[in-house]
This record gives sequence, structure tokens and C-alpha cells, in this order.
Amino acid sequence: MTKPHDPTGVSPERTIAFQGRPGAYSHLACREAFPELVALPCHSFEDAFGAVREGAARLAMIPVDNTVAGRVADVHHLLPRGGLHIVGEHFVRVNHHLLGLPGATIEGLRAVESHVHAVGQCRHFLRRHHLQAVVVADTAGAAQDVAEAGDPTRAAIASKLAGELYGLVSLAENIEDAEHNTTRFLVLSRTPQDPGEDAPGVMTTITFTVRNRPAALYKALGGFATCGVNMVKLESYIDGSFTQAQFYADVMGHPRHENLRLALEELRFFSHSVEILGVYPAHPFRAEIA
Repeated sequence: MTKPHDPTGVSPERTIAFQGRPGAYSHLACREAFPELVALPCHSFEDAFGAVREGAARLAMIPVDNTVAGRVADVHHLLPRGGLHIVGEHFVRVNHHLLGLPGATIEGLRAVESHVHAVGQCRHFLRRHHLQAVVVADTAGAAQDVAEAGDPTRAAIASKLAGELYGLVSLAENIEDAEHNTTRFLVLSRTPQDPGEDAPGVMTTITFTVRNRPAALYKALGGFATCGVNMVKLESYIDGSFTQAQFYADVMGHPRHENLRLALEELRFFSHSVEILGVYPAHPFRAEIA
């Protein structure tokens, strides 16, 4: 694992790690949710996890789902074995900007660079303006590369923050095809931070492995239905032998609430293992879309 370099000298307790270069949407999420903390860019998701685990940062801001691109597969495989606890969530509305050098025009562009997901999320705009897309590693990196190249015929699709950091101007804003384009992030910590069962809105994230028997998953999840627990997400992981599946689930409620306590009790009866990855406040965005 490559250790993240912290050029700021800021105390780890005042630091939040993210994957990507400065100006990435994860960086934007850090600024929105924790403006008092200094954001620490990391090369990979493993490095961001490691920064928290090894004490270089207090928290990590990690993307897990996007309403257009789906789940971030690497993160879903890291979470069960990452050694960290989920202590919060944050939602970012993805507003893509077409960023170019000062004085550049859309008509003068020959190539537009960005991450494969950002390119895919702006297909209609690119087609409408007859722009050639070039896929690169990440959105913020594309903005940095365009700025350093100094070529007015090149542009990047990235966040407004990336434009500000690298001295680019927005030639067009909100160019994404889907108005609902939103990314969900998880906030990770070395230690759990239970909001308490009396908190107004609580999420619980669990992983579990069901017994290798017919209808095991159906029976394991039955308690959530009969106890009236709202399960908002269920994902599966297949093991190397293709004989057992591990599952990841987000549910509404606190494990000490009677209905969730009973549902988890029934889940444990039909499962080899059940692990709680985090109990944390639900983001206000959930109430807005309910």
C-alpha cells in the first residue's frame, strides 16, 4: 500500500482522507460535510482506508453508490475487511462542468477528457456538440492535466471545485444527462460513534453469511419483514468456491430498537455470521426523497 503524503503538517485529528486528486467529487464531499477538517488526497481506496487505520487521518470519505453508475465495487469488497466503522453518510448531487483554459470556447475544442463514468454520464452533451471523449483515470486528474498542458483545444469534465483549484473556467455547467445524478458516501472511523437509540433517524449497516441451505436467504430476511424493518439496500458477494454468498445490507433503525433487535436475532439464527459495520445518523437527504 502506498502511504498518503500529507504536505500540510496538520494534525491527523483534523484530517479526513479521500481517494483521488484535489478537486475530486470525494474532495467536494469532504468540504461539504466537514469544512473544519483538512482533506488528505490518497492514491487508492486502500490507501484512504489505511490512512485512517494507521492514524494519519481521523476519518475517510468513501463513495459507495451512484444513482447512474451503480455501486463502487472495489469499496463494497473493502468494507467488510477494512477494519473501520461507518459513522456517517453524505450525499452529493453530481454537477459536471466542462472545464477549459481561460479564453477557450466549446467550438474550438478537439478533445474532452474525464473518468469513464463522467464521460458516460454526459453522452448527450458530448454528442450534441460533436466532442471527442478521451477516458482518463479520474475527473480531477483530467482537470489538472488540461491546466498543465495549456492547450485551449482540450477540456475536462469535472467538478466546479476542480476548476477553481486548477485555474480553469466553466465553459458549460450541469452537463450531466440525468438530473438525479447523486453519489452516496460513507464516513469511516477507527472507532464506532453510536448516535444512540433515541436519535431521530438512524441507519445500521450489516454484513452476513447465510447457511448453505435451500431458502436460507428467504428465511434469514423474513424477520425484517415481520418486524417492520425497512431494508433500503441489499448487495451480495460470492466466495471463491461459488457455494456461499456474503451479503451487505443497509436498514433503517438502531440495533437496540425492539423491531430491529428481533430481526437481527432471527437473521443470526439462519446465518453463519452477522457483523455490524456501523450505526450512524441518517443523512437529511433521505427525508427529502422519502
